[in-house]
Amino acid sequence: MRKAVAALAAFLLTAPFVMAKGGGHPPTESSVYNPFVVTMIIIMAVLLLAIGLLANVVIGAAGYYYKKQKDAEQQTGAGAGIKVLSIIALLLMAAPSFAQADATVATVQTADSYSGLSATTYYFMVGVIGVELLVVLVLLYQLRVFLAKTKLKEGAAGAKEFKLKTGISVWRKLNDFKPIEQEADLDLGHDYDGIRELDNRLPPWWLYGFYLSILAAGIYIWRYHIAQTAPLSKEEYQIAMNEAEVQKAAYLKKSANNVDENTIKKLTAAADLEAGQKVFSQNCAACHGKVGEGIVGPNLTDDYWLHGGGIKDVFKTIKYGWPEKGMRSWKDDLSPMQIAQVASYIKSIHGSNPPNGKPKQGDLFQEEGGTTDSVSNKVAEVSKN
Repeated sequence: MRKAVAALAAFLLTAPFVMAKGGGHPPTESSVYNPFVVTMIIIMAVLLLAIGLLANVVIGAAGYYYKKQKDAEQQTGAGAGIKVLSIIALLLMAAPSFAQADATVATVQTADSYSGLSATTYYFMVGVIGVELLVVLVLLYQLRVFLAKTKLKEGAAGAKEFKLKTGISVWRKLNDFKPIEQEADLDLGHDYDGIRELDNRLPPWWLYGFYLSILAAGIYIWRYHIAQTAPLSKEEYQIAMNEAEVQKAAYLKKSANNVDENTIKKLTAAADLEAGQKVFSQNCAACHGKVGEGIVGPNLTDDYWLHGGGIKDVFKTIKYGWPEKGMRSWKDDLSPMQIAQVASYIKSIHGSNPPNGKPKQGDLFQEEGGTTDSVSNKVAEVSKN
């Protein structure tokens, strides 16, 4: 078991360098840092550990069973041994078969990507996991067979005793307990109130966990500080903030386009007025003049309006138009935000009194304060003088 764990650790440590060198790509593009690859490797390692434990249990069960059968005929025992060897040989032959099948599929597959992996790598890893699962199932089935035979031979009490002994054996191996006869050799001579200090080794399960933590730390250092294929905490925070800003801008843009004639508010930002002026020059100046003085359409700078001079009225007029009076609808050509910007720009030039202004048309419009824009501008001019 220790050799298997050491081999797995060596593979995980050397895989980044081998794959980066063989693939001709820099370490930052190595697929071994793909979260999917890491997950698959962890699954393979867990299954390998389970296979080792189950194999140990099955071997113990087989030894226990065949020990009870020592008085049976030699031929029967040989036949059973051949059966076990046949199963092991079948399992050993299954792995190359799966690998060959995966290679065949890989040659037929195109260069599609599966979770960031090539088809060959993806099917190879899935094939390995499939073989491991098959081995686990066969071991479980074989263990069940031995348990059933044990129950038939000795009854439920014997099977229970066998399970207990097997469990104790696995527990002892995981903890590497020393027999009580060796305590004298382990005694360090420190005795306090009947409690003696023994020089026991750390249990294997703790050592394996410690080795895995060292391995994880090495992978972490390589990924975050050497290869720099993943962001550190500060960089991850900045990336998250940038994504939040993009999402915020998209939300504001979407919410801005939800404006209509009932929710429109007069825009005063310079960027909005500049955008409105641009749209006005491209689409409205032909009828209303470059500065809103009026040509075919009415003057947009005085206090008289044909269909209302409030920001909601102007927005509604631009959006739906008045086809019977020559004003077309712009709702299919301009977004709600663009209509709002144009309406706000028109309100901003109200009262500018450009030269060659078209005579008044429509009704006098007063804002909610009770005064017109022109009156307000004249009062402001008088107060300046």
